[in-house]
Amino acid sequence: MLSFLQRIGKALMLPVAVLPAAALLLRLGQEDLLDIPFMAAAGDAVFGNLALLFAIGVAVGIAKDHNGSAALAGAVGYFVLTYGTAAIDETNNMAVLGGILSGVIGGLLYNKFHTIKLPEWLGFFGGRRFVPIITALVMLLAAAVFGYAWPPIQEGINSIGEWIVEAGALGVGVFGTLNRLLIPIGLHHILNSLVWFVFGEYGGATGDLNRFFAGDPNAGIFMAGFFPIMMFGLPAACFAMIAAAKKGKKKSVTGMLLGAAFTSFLTGITEPIEFLFMFLSPLLYVVHALLTGVSMSVSYLLDVHHGFGFSAGAIDYFLNFNIAQYPLLLAVQGIVFAGLYFVIFYFLIIKFDLQTPGREELIEGEFDESTESDQGMERKAIHYFEALGGKENVKSIDYCVTRLRLEVGDADRIKESQLKLLGAKGLVKLSSTQVQVVVGTNVEFLGEEMKKQR
Repeated sequence: MLSFLQRIGKALMLPVAVLPAAALLLRLGQEDLLDIPFMAAAGDAVFGNLALLFAIGVAVGIAKDHNGSAALAGAVGYFVLTYGTAAIDETNNMAVLGGILSGVIGGLLYNKFHTIKLPEWLGFFGGRRFVPIITALVMLLAAAVFGYAWPPIQEGINSIGEWIVEAGALGVGVFGTLNRLLIPIGLHHILNSLVWFVFGEYGGATGDLNRFFAGDPNAGIFMAGFFPIMMFGLPAACFAMIAAAKKGKKKSVTGMLLGAAFTSFLTGITEPIEFLFMFLSPLLYVVHALLTGVSMSVSYLLDVHHGFGFSAGAIDYFLNFNIAQYPLLLAVQGIVFAGLYFVIFYFLIIKFDLQTPGREELIEGEFDESTESDQGMERKAIHYFEALGGKENVKSIDYCVTRLRLEVGDADRIKESQLKLLGAKGLVKLSSTQVQVVVGTNVEFLGEEMKKQR
């Protein structure tokens, strides 16, 4: 089940990846910026068809070879499901959840039937052409079921969403804490999808993120509190780790930590920092998750509303500044949290001698970035296979934003120290056969090269 949820979480990243471009077009086209109506309309079109994009993207993400036939199956399944349920009850609106369900079913059916052989007189419809057909039939049955079953399910989902919103500071705080705690196993994408794309409704737009860009004055409470953490808190944690590093090692870790800090501040991509201490010092990660929850609660109590198309970095902060509510308070809150992160992290690192970068027993070349620049990606992929126990031990290769997601024959054959020597930031063992290697934002190039060499 964990492996299956991992696949869904990874698949969700494909349609989510289009949101930064859509948000950029939508904001830049507004009257208070460039005042280009067709640009704003183009961005709004993406948000307006988000459920369909999820159906297509999730299907491709789940398909073993990411073939376009899976995308077609996901789209067909979505149309059959939504139009079928609406014909039974015109109030039915499965929104993004309908898209995700269609994508999951379409992708799974692709994996099962894309090589099917039919009798010669039906041969044209065999193989990948059969996938959209069987998907349509399966989703027709799903539409018959959900046409009657969806209203109470939708009411239940709305009740959960209303409870979270009505819980106020507690609700957003719990969400912020869980958002961070689920990152190690990669399930935070599923939680985010519910909160940002499903809960709540405003003018046809559902979810906190969609409603924020649709102009809902009550939206943005589930995103605002991340800005102080990603722009200020985690970069301050990097400075604390630099300050706590042992003499003789500060120089070797400073460049890496400053780069990770700037990435977090500018873009809101935090995994390069979090995986530096997530497994070396779990105490720090729990503290980080709790501080994230506190930040979410504080921004709610300050009545701050802000949002992002990608993540809570400076780019989204300034881009959406004019449509946010009390955005300057977030900067003040961020400075306070920067101080908290630095003091708390430095104290805990020194007090408990936590093995953060620069304090552990140094592996030769571990923080030497020459391995990244001096060798080509082809050679690096060869070394990664060696560290992973050989090509025969690697059964399947996939990747998301920063991680290689691998199925291996035996996780115990993996040489974690050798992976770190190659620049990996962490290793997550989900089971004896399911592992993740935290590489960084260039993981796509490494992943594709490794696929070529298998």
